[in-house]
Amino acid sequence: MDAPHVGAAINPISDGKSPFVMTGCVGEKLHKPLYSDIVLNNTIGRMLRNRGSFGRNCSETMSCRWGTELWDQFDNLERHTHWGIEFVEKYTKFVKERSEIEISYAKQIRNLSKKYQPKKNSREEDEYKYTSCRAFLMTLNELNDYAGQHEVMAEDLTTHIICELTRYIQELKAERKSHFHDGRRAQQHIENSWKQLESSKRRFERDCKEADRAQQYFDKIDADINVTKADVEKARQQAQMKHQVAEDSKNEYLTFLQKFNKEQNAHYHTLIPHIFQKLQEMEEKRIERVGESMKTYAEVDRKVLPIVGKCLDGMTNAAESIEPKMDTKHVVESYKSGFEPPGDVEVEDYSLSMRRTVSESSYLNSQGESKPSRSNSRGKLWPFIKRNKGSGPEDCSHLPPEQRRKKLQAKINDINKEIQKEMDQRDALSKMKDVYIKNPHMGDPNSVDPRLEEICQNIDKLQLDARKYEAWLVEVETRLAEKSDPHRPPSGLYNSQTTTPVNNNCAHVNRESPDGSYTEDHSTEHPLKSRSTDFDDDFDYEDPLPTIGTCKSLYPFEGQNEGTISMTEGELLYVIEEDKGDGWTRVRRNEDEEGYVPTSYIKVFFDTNAKGAMTYI
Repeated sequence: MDAPHVGAAINPISDGKSPFVMTGCVGEKLHKPLYSDIVLNNTIGRMLRNRGSFGRNCSETMSCRWGTELWDQFDNLERHTHWGIEFVEKYTKFVKERSEIEISYAKQIRNLSKKYQPKKNSREEDEYKYTSCRAFLMTLNELNDYAGQHEVMAEDLTTHIICELTRYIQELKAERKSHFHDGRRAQQHIENSWKQLESSKRRFERDCKEADRAQQYFDKIDADINVTKADVEKARQQAQMKHQVAEDSKNEYLTFLQKFNKEQNAHYHTLIPHIFQKLQEMEEKRIERVGESMKTYAEVDRKVLPIVGKCLDGMTNAAESIEPKMDTKHVVESYKSGFEPPGDVEVEDYSLSMRRTVSESSYLNSQGESKPSRSNSRGKLWPFIKRNKGSGPEDCSHLPPEQRRKKLQAKINDINKEIQKEMDQRDALSKMKDVYIKNPHMGDPNSVDPRLEEICQNIDKLQLDARKYEAWLVEVETRLAEKSDPHRPPSGLYNSQTTTPVNNNCAHVNRESPDGSYTEDHSTEHPLKSRSTDFDDDFDYEDPLPTIGTCKSLYPFEGQNEGTISMTEGELLYVIEEDKGDGWTRVRRNEDEEGYVPTSYIKVFFDTNAKGAMTYI
């Protein structure tokens, strides 16, 4: 049977009298005991009076108490607190997933930044001399720091929320389990007390019925005149005994009832309110803890905002540092050859009578497409010819003067860095050797000597290379300075016979143009050779070409290539074929000596009947 509802009437007797009226003599009538007439003690009234305090509305006070307002909602509170723990677990899972997202995002950002970072010893490093590329590099660095802040966020979320809430959930489960264990124990105790009360009540009811039957039997025997006095007395004693047993049962029942009411009052007014109050405090702490975690969640984001703002400011500053004019200036510095543009191409007016006969080029032009002319075979002036992309000679003589100077300077800087690195190693090893000498137990000083000797050899080799490149740099800077003065002839930078400290570079230099701006492919013969050989293939015999003018050499030229002719400064020569746009003019010294010389090295005076005077500089 379920425990009685607090305040429920347990059939109190309305007249307040005892359920039994016993007489001391035979023949007096006993009142029939009625269970509905049992008088309960004043506890019922007290419980009824206290019942009103349970009905107070929480809206009347801000401090609702679970112990008084929810005294009969044990199962609902158990479900609610279980849901509360599940909610904390759900929020913890949310924060954990957010942390994983931040870590994944930071990793992707770092990989993106790393992907676009310049590779070492690659062409991309040269690009970062431009302000736009440097700004991009700064942006990548700031982006890397930006990713770091997301990692900090993930770490803070894990440390201050996930770990804390995980530990708190375990504590919360243990506390909840303890409170509901106490509640179930109190509930079990009151249920056992109720069972004792019910047992005494049923026994009291049974004894009352037996006393009633004994009284009826006594009344019947007493009315029968045929029954002996002894039988009547026996029936009377039996009825009195049953009434005494019923009275004892009544007293026992009333004792258990009083005990139960006392325990029930303590259960619903002391024990359960105390347990429920602990549960309420636990729930309020849980809610407060969730609120603090949500606040921490926002603070973690807010904490990194200043640094994220600095990263974004760094990106903005990087963008504002871009200087278009500076970048275009770097383009000039990177690709400036140091040469002057070629001179004007002379007009070949064939309508005028000329003293010269058909030249090689005009004759070849008259042959049609079967034999392309020299001018068509070249087709471009030196500055517009594709340059060989090979590594070129060690002295960079295949490069234009300005580019050659920068390349040599870069080589010198690299060698100096290597020298400094080797010297640092040498100093470190020397100190180690000194330590070994002072403390032999730490190591053998002689074990350092082989490495020291190797480093010294490396330094000597690097210093030799540095002096070699410095000599080439002085040479090219001197010639650039000479070129800036038109009255000073270049000493040999633009000459294919330039003498340099590097061994076995003549083959590369000989394939160089007169101004040093172009190097033919190694598999291609020099155009001068093909020019003479092509002409010789068509004719077994060639008449001497007539002169079309004269020229004076401005600079010395040593023609070692096939088809060229050497000349000294100030020498006068005859012009037998003008420049066709490839930078070479055919001249003759005497009947046996003729060949090509750089047009930029001579000053040409054409016959007045032909072209007039024209200067190529």
